Amino acid sequence: MSSDITPPARLVHIPAWRSPGAWALFLGVIVLGLSFDLWSKYWAFDNLAGVPVSFTREQALSTKPLSLLIPPHSPRVVVPSILNFTLVLNPGAVFGIGAGRVGFFIVVTVVAVAFGLGVFLLATRSRDRAAHIGLGFILAGGLGNLYDRFFYGCVRDFIHPLPRVRWPGSTREVWPYVSNVADALLLIGIALLLWHAWRSDVGRGNAAAAASHPGPQPTPGEIS
Repeated sequence: MSSDITPPARLVHIPAWRSPGAWALFLGVIVLGLSFDLWSKYWAFDNLAGVPVSFTREQALSTKPLSLLIPPHSPRVVVPSILNFTLVLNPGAVFGIGAGRVGFFIVVTVVAVAFGLGVFLLATRSRDRAAHIGLGFILAGGLGNLYDRFFYGCVRDFIHPLPRVRWPGSTREVWPYVSNVADALLLIGIALLLWHAWRSDVGRGNAAAAASHPGPQPTPGEIS
């Protein structure tokens, strides 16, 4: 009787928390994503307004509207009608939702980061690289905006996609929101997790179909 053992098939069941490679990928994505987000914000607020823009948390919490903390400046056109850079201070969450509730969003972000870490530890395996990258992006984005809310009392934004592009027959912009790298990481991370979940569902469906329709079994004389 021959034995066909494939070690990679056994390795897929190793929990992510027991895999040094999974930890390296997960933590590496968090560090790189968070570093790029914070660097991009410092670069934008040092360069885009013509003079460095600096303010304190106390100033942000006491100034209404927040736009008074940013000197008037023209948007920097990166790609015409595709991408502009312009400075905006956001007192809310993604796309300005829940403006003024800084403490609430700090708590929500801490809970979300803890949840993401829990998903990595308890619900992923060593081979789930798309999930680890997605979770890393989500944690990097959450930590980047948490840093801003904690130290500045608001979130520093500067990325404006599709500037002045309007819906046909309307004065409304297709994308009126100004965001940052952290927001982009959050959206990409969520997309990766959805893709991973879809692939997992497809894999489970294929496995169930194979189990319910097994191939022809060898006769005893065919086993060597």
